[in-house]
Amino acid sequence: MVYGLTIGQAAAFAGVTVKTVRHYHRLGLVDEPERDGSGYRRYGSPDMLRLVQVRTLAGAGVPLAEIGALLDADPERFAAALDDVERRLTDRIEELIARRAVLHRLASGDRLLLPERACVALDRFTELGFDTEYVAIQQEALILARALVPEVFDNLLDQLEHQLGDPEYVGLLKLSLEAESWDPDDPRLGELAAALSAKLLANRELLAMPAEFRSRPDAATRYGLVNHHREDQAPAGARLNELLEEHLRSAGVDVPHQ
Repeated sequence: MVYGLTIGQAAAFAGVTVKTVRHYHRLGLVDEPERDGSGYRRYGSPDMLRLVQVRTLAGAGVPLAEIGALLDADPERFAAALDDVERRLTDRIEELIARRAVLHRLASGDRLLLPERACVALDRFTELGFDTEYVAIQQEALILARALVPEVFDNLLDQLEHQLGDPEYVGLLKLSLEAESWDPDDPRLGELAAALSAKLLANRELLAMPAEFRSRPDAATRYGLVNHHREDQAPAGARLNELLEEHLRSAGVDVPHQ
């Protein structure tokens, strides 16, 4: 009677492919059995035990290059090695979860270019009743700010979060959106600019420009590309922004001049 398993049977019993078993042999993880009288290699119980151990550790994420030493280690070293493998697997899991979060955000297009904190602020605009076009413009401005004025970006988010938490300021923002349909010479723009500046100046610390940004020779150009984004499409909005900057400068706020 012939005892032992062929390589095909051993692979099937262990839940791997014949190619995998041969790969384990090449790496020295599983010894090749001696050939029997018929010239076939037969896998016995010790061979199968080793094969199952290797397959189990590999399936748990242990690198193949480490499995041999792990199986040959004493119990204390084995336990320590498994703890190390677990730590690395945990790090890998966290990395994969972060990647999955990025993939979920791909559905939001350009939001992939923004940190989660900025995306939360954009969602808050929607919750407060601003239309999708306005939110899209704010999103574009945030993307530009992160790329062009990175030193100011966190300050900008601080300011934005504070503003969105103030119902009166939100009301002024909605009126500003409505004002884009006004004539650029409408005197109400001056009144609105004054009201907006008063709100902003009530929290003057949020308006401070970091020194590393102000020292840039092109600070004004960078600031202008962000703060005046899309103004060409709304002349009254551009005038409102101009009046607002004038109010802030007259109050001593360092607003870059282009």
